[in-house]
Amino acid sequence: MNLVLASSIGAVCMATAAMFVRMKAAKKPASIKKIILPPVFMSSGALMYIVPQFRLTPLEIAEAVIVGMLFSILLIKTSAFEIKGDEIYLKRSKAFFFILVGLLLVRIVMKAILSTTIDYGEVSGMFFLLAFSMIVPWRIAMYRDFKKLQTKLMNNKQLA
Repeated sequence: MNLVLASSIGAVCMATAAMFVRMKAAKKPASIKKIILPPVFMSSGALMYIVPQFRLTPLEIAEAVIVGMLFSILLIKTSAFEIKGDEIYLKRSKAFFFILVGLLLVRIVMKAILSTTIDYGEVSGMFFLLAFSMIVPWRIAMYRDFKKLQTKLMNNKQLA
């Protein structure tokens, strides 16, 4: 149970950092690099599956991926871009903070419940996969929206 508590505290710290990063990022123009790099960097965490303790059954993989993709819908719905001058910015969403906190609370509760019946290593593997399955669709949607606005911005420049 101490590992669950420690990982939950770590999750709260990471979520808090993500909120501050998101607020700071909204003040600077967005870029493809800023959209694509977070899941690329996060993908190195998949090395955890080299260790047998973290490996998942096909059912656990399916559960984690499905829940992650469902959670990503909330992030996709609260992420939008806008054109300001000649730059594209991420719009600040008041709902994003509450959704991020809500998702964090749901994950902590789920982790506490699952850790009573599933080995801690497998739970860790499931929650990494859940988070990765949440961030990838969200970032793909952000990339597509960014590219649409980028094309619109280029067309506006050519017409001017």
